[in-house]
Amino acid sequence: MTDDAAVSAAPSPEILRYAAFATRPEGGNPAGVVLDATGLTDRRMLAIAAELGYSETAFLTAGPAEGAYRVRYFSPLAEVPFCGHATVASAVALAERTGPGQYLFATAAGDVPVEVERGADGLLRATLTSVEPKVEEVTAADVEEALALLGWSAADLDPALPPRVAYAGARHLVLAAATRGRLARLDYDFDGLAAYMRARDLTTLQLVWREAPEVFHVRDPFPVGGVVEDPATGAAAAAFGAYLRELGAVEAPTVLTLHQGEDLGRPGVLRVELRAEDPRVRVSGTGVAIG
Repeated sequence: MTDDAAVSAAPSPEILRYAAFATRPEGGNPAGVVLDATGLTDRRMLAIAAELGYSETAFLTAGPAEGAYRVRYFSPLAEVPFCGHATVASAVALAERTGPGQYLFATAAGDVPVEVERGADGLLRATLTSVEPKVEEVTAADVEEALALLGWSAADLDPALPPRVAYAGARHLVLAAATRGRLARLDYDFDGLAAYMRARDLTTLQLVWREAPEVFHVRDPFPVGGVVEDPATGAAAAAFGAYLRELGAVEAPTVLTLHQGEDLGRPGVLRVELRAEDPRVRVSGTGVAIG
């Protein structure tokens, strides 16, 4: 039997579908969730993610303690080290079955604690705590190339929020638009940007516009995952929180509100918390089952 035939013949696990950072199934970012990925090969997980077609699918296997899981994340094209929206989706799926509480997800980027609570509205809200973040300078040449691939110019950027690469489990190039109109127009060189990002180990571009001191609108091109745009990106939100703190653009403790998915017709809200005594970033959002 060929490898492809073996993948096709393998038994199918239960695949759940959730919208993260949303209050209804049509909003936020859809994720696949496999709560028991025991025995699944890398090829099988990639095939499931590709067939599902969401930006990421999370695959969980039970860890050594109650509430502990090993989690792997696959886009339709490749494995990624960490995915925030699939983490939220997975935690909400677990909480629906076992009740709200605390979980520990062992990811390729490190251990990620997640707490799930039920709000007064009856919805489950998951809060993940990122791995320790870091922020890096970007060369002028790299910025110029990224702008050309996006079809942006240097005049389209907000000088108060300079480009940086930010990490909180995955690497994201942060580019701040000077206007909401510039952010709303997204028509980029898909193959060219994918190659640019692979060469620099970037998971998404975090494109942002600042509406108010703690309120932002964001978009995330994700061509390296085979997806034009990610509708709500928890990993990038965590990295962006670290970016703002590193620049001194906000002062901890603070809570940021990120609006994402509006331009795709899938509105979602991400809550980003920065604490004065902890360099890690907390990202919260609701999750609802699809179908």
